[in-house]
Amino acid sequence: MLTARTVKTWSFVHKWTSLVCTALLLMLCITGLPLIFYHEIDHLTGNAFEPPAMPAETSNASIDRIVEASKARRPGEVVQFVLWDRDEPELVHVTMALTPDTPPEKTHAVVIDGRTAAVLGEPKTQEGVMHVLYKLHVDLFAGLPGKLFLGVIGLLFAASIVSGVVLYAPFMRRLDFGTVRTGRSPRTRWLDMHNLLGIVVLVWTLVVGVTGVINTWADLVLGGWRSGQLAEMVAPYQDKPQPARLASVQAAVDVARKAAPDMVPSFVAFPGTQFSSRHHYAVFMRGDAPLTARLLKPALVDAETGELTDIRAMPWYVTTLLVSQPLHFGDYGGIPLKIIWAILDVVTIIVLLTGLYLWLRRGRVPAGADGRIEAAEAGSVMTPAVLHPVDRGP
Repeated sequence: MLTARTVKTWSFVHKWTSLVCTALLLMLCITGLPLIFYHEIDHLTGNAFEPPAMPAETSNASIDRIVEASKARRPGEVVQFVLWDRDEPELVHVTMALTPDTPPEKTHAVVIDGRTAAVLGEPKTQEGVMHVLYKLHVDLFAGLPGKLFLGVIGLLFAASIVSGVVLYAPFMRRLDFGTVRTGRSPRTRWLDMHNLLGIVVLVWTLVVGVTGVINTWADLVLGGWRSGQLAEMVAPYQDKPQPARLASVQAAVDVARKAAPDMVPSFVAFPGTQFSSRHHYAVFMRGDAPLTARLLKPALVDAETGELTDIRAMPWYVTTLLVSQPLHFGDYGGIPLKIIWAILDVVTIIVLLTGLYLWLRRGRVPAGADGRIEAAEAGSVMTPAVLHPVDRGP
């Protein structure tokens, strides 16, 4: 049984963590809902490309041909990355820019048919409604400071969930699970519904909240990898200039495949980009099973000689980030899991809205027995409500 002092402390934590983060959480849930179906929406709006139908045994074109086709599409630009689409492996995405170190927001993507090296088009990745929703959800259009701010909001959200469970658990021992007291005042009914829905989505909100916090640290995590493991891997080439003439990209990928025969290429970072060195192709290999498709192993290939110089598994902190990214958006199990994620997102929005309603109605508790019971039982799982000791009866 919680003491009055303990309940008061947890109530303070729950109320203020909830109040601080509720408005932003609503924004994140609303913007996150269409982002769950980002890929499908791109296809519906014509911002994605379908590979032409061909026999299943059709062989792939040389990656060098794909690179040349991209350069012909955007003359005067250089290739930064060559990426293979996980969902449609026939498609190859080539990132083009004026220089190897051009920031992502100033790059262009060219989609190539990997079997014929034919250019299919250029998706609009830096404009449109989905881009606005994505930027709001990821960094509030504020870059790294915006990401770190949202990370703090995620931590407050986790504290709100934990404190809400601590307050709600003793109260639940007095009622059957799922009880909604329809005979009480409207505020009591909303309180019961708020708590019930909050408990239903409890595990999901914790998973999404924690993975969201981890994702806000992505720039810091990758920066740590570049200054740590990557710097160690390219140290022998530190003083060497960027090659004047690059070796075959296809040969570099073939060397990486031979070094990691149980994996497939995910993307190639060209020399001078943020995931490579001035002297290397970095061929990032991934697992070919659903559970390992997000786990990467970089293979560094000398861009002048085409020889493998190093290959290592990513450190644990990068692996944690790679696993958390698809888990945040339910991008592990295709459409069925995405639909489940969307339903849970909508339920969370309802919980947040009912929490705001309970907070706004906090000064309108009715007089009499029902009012005293409400004041004693007003525990909330995730969002603002008037919190009183839940271990006292009416």
